[in-house]
Amino acid sequence: MALIITDECINCDVCEPECPNGAISQGEEIYQINPSLCTECVGHYNEPQCVEVCPVDCIIINPEMVESKEQLQVKYQALIASK
Repeated sequence: MALIITDECINCDVCEPECPNGAISQGEEIYQINPSLCTECVGHYNEPQCVEVCPVDCIIINPEMVESKEQLQVKYQALIASK
């Protein structure tokens, strides 16, 4: 379940530094999340840190990228192995 940032984003810059996988970057108009890097903080934290700090609640589950906690853990392990 990679996350996405909706167009309600106010570009406040608080989510990007919180992402332990570097999945968040500035897009053309709003911040965006790279689904291949997003593990919803599985392997790092109990809750997605970007969601925790977002002041406008514009970070939601991407309905096109539904992944189980187990799949997110495998993605996390692959990201760690590639570093």
